[in-house]
Amino acid sequence: MNVIKKMINFEDFKKLDLRIAKVINAERVKNSEKLLRLELNTGDEKLRQIVAGIAEVYAPEDLIGREIVIVANLEPKIIFGLESNGMLLAANEDGKPTLLKPDQEVLSGTKIQ
Repeated sequence: MNVIKKMINFEDFKKLDLRIAKVINAERVKNSEKLLRLELNTGDEKLRQIVAGIAEVYAPEDLIGREIVIVANLEPKIIFGLESNGMLLAANEDGKPTLLKPDQEVLSGTKIQ
């Protein structure tokens, strides 16, 4: 049984910008066994790049066209020389990620409440 480690208040939760994003392109990050570089349609004019540690479980070609859930307002971070502009959400079972996805098609950029 998992124990909740730290409670946050509702005002802090509202600060999260959770959105649906569609994977447009995915490729392995050079010199990394775990990382993929994803280009995402988030409903903006420009594609968003995210670097995610899911390459041990997901093949890049299997992600193209897939809808995922991201944290859109996370501060950018440089990972293996690539700027990551957000974070995808995944369940972690036995150290293996399982991507979260809507149960029906949703418009890219749709906010999650």
